[in-house]
Amino acid sequence: MATKTQSTQSLNADPVELQKFADLAHRWWDKNSEFKPLHEINPLRLNYIDKLVGLQGKRVLDVGCGGGILSESMSQKGAEVTGIDLGIKALKVAQLHQLESGAKVNYRLISVEDMARELPESFDVVTCMEMLEHVPDPSMILKAAGSLMNEGGLICCVVPNDYSPVQKVLKEKLHYKPYWLAPPHHINYFNFDTMKALLEKTGFNVVGATSMFPIDFFLLMGDDYVGNDELGRASHARRKKLDLMLSEPELKGFKKEMYELMAKHGIGREMIVYGEKRNG
Repeated sequence: MATKTQSTQSLNADPVELQKFADLAHRWWDKNSEFKPLHEINPLRLNYIDKLVGLQGKRVLDVGCGGGILSESMSQKGAEVTGIDLGIKALKVAQLHQLESGAKVNYRLISVEDMARELPESFDVVTCMEMLEHVPDPSMILKAAGSLMNEGGLICCVVPNDYSPVQKVLKEKLHYKPYWLAPPHHINYFNFDTMKALLEKTGFNVVGATSMFPIDFFLLMGDDYVGNDELGRASHARRKKLDLMLSEPELKGFKKEMYELMAKHGIGREMIVYGEKRNG
């Protein structure tokens, strides 16, 4: 467990966002806190990543690791994991938690750009979970990630799916305002086409994409959870119940095909897009 502090001349991070997560850092591993959705969705994400890359024995870099929820679980799958973040408090929480859990993760306070200069071509896999929507320049993050990866390395990016076909119907037919806009916390907005284009532009070949259940389907069915926290929690619980049911062994194949088909049509509240480092 090592932490090293480095500075960058021009930090590719939003100070407001760093402070927001610093204020919440002590609640990162509280499964009933603001981070409850992360804890609930982490097993699904871990399963997707492990099936794609086979984590056992891989060198993995978790960019924007926060309190270490995904980092720890990848380590427990046999990966050699380094987690990096610019949030000092979140990293301290991650370090303290691994003392309790016994997970082996190398946590560092460093930007991905500085990491790329220090350790080029050092990782087999890079994960970037719900981070690109928060930073001033997502392309810098992805280019640095590519520099850090070995030939044929894989990157897994998760971002919200905004301006989707479902949201278009909600806006044009049901006259919803664009509730998915979340300034100042979200600086960038992606859909499947723009996320894939950004990966291609920054040196990757897109090799796969899938989605998570489009919770905004409930809005189409009349369950207006926008601004209604109680109904929002109920909708999330229904979404979770469906995901758990579809995770039964006899339904896993159907679930995979369903979410990949949704992704093909740009549907899903959250997208998971995989890229392979392009040679040359």
